[in-house]
Amino acid sequence: MAHYVNNKDFLAAIVEMKEKVKHAEENGLPKPVISNYIGECILKIATHLSYKPNFINYSYRDDMILDGIENCIQYIDNFDPSKSSNPFAYFTQIIYYAFLRRIAKEKKQSYIKGKLIQNMPFEMFELQEQDETGEFHNAYLEFMQNNNTFDDFIGRKKEKAAKKKMENTLNAFIDNEVIDDTIDIGLDSGIEQGSASESSEISSDTQEEESHK
Repeated sequence: MAHYVNNKDFLAAIVEMKEKVKHAEENGLPKPVISNYIGECILKIATHLSYKPNFINYSYRDDMILDGIENCIQYIDNFDPSKSSNPFAYFTQIIYYAFLRRIAKEKKQSYIKGKLIQNMPFEMFELQEQDETGEFHNAYLEFMQNNNTFDDFIGRKKEKAAKKKMENTLNAFIDNEVIDDTIDIGLDSGIEQGSASESSEISSDTQEEESHK
C-alpha cells in the first residue's frame, strides 16, 4: 500500500461520509460535501500516479490530474465498503482510466491541428516577406508544413480497419466457396447415384421382358 495514503483511515472516512449521505437522504436534507481528508487522499493518488514513467512527460499532466479528481468525485458514491475494503485501488483505477481518456483526447486534438497546418493554403495567413523573385510567401507556414511531424494514428486506425474488413470479406468468400463446392459434390454424388439406380431399374425391366419372351 502506498505510504502517502493510509488505506484504513481512507476507508473509515468514506464509510462516515456514506452514513452522512444516507442520513441526509432519509431526512430530505442537502447532500453533504466530501471531507477535506477524502479530497486530499484523492489529490495525492492522482498526483503520485501522474509521476509514473508512462504519464510524467505529458505537457497536459495537470489536466490529467484534474480529470482524475473530477471522475473520483463523480463516482465516489459507487464505492461499496461492504464489497471492498480497498478504496485506494478503486480510486486509482478511476484516475488511471481518466488519464488514458485525456491522453486520447489530446492526441486527437494534436492530430487535427497537424492536419490543418499540413493542408492550410498560404493565402489563409498574413503575408510576411518577399523573396528574390518578388513573390510573397509565409516563412512560418512553409517551415511548419515542411518540418511538422505528428502521429497519424487516425490514418493507421482506418488502414487497420480496412485491412480487417478485407480479411473478413476474404474469409467469408472462402467459406462460401467451400460450402458451394460441398453442395456441388453432394449434387454430383446424388446425380450419380440416381443415374446408377435408373440404370439398374432399366436393366431389371429388360431382363423381365426377355424372360416373358
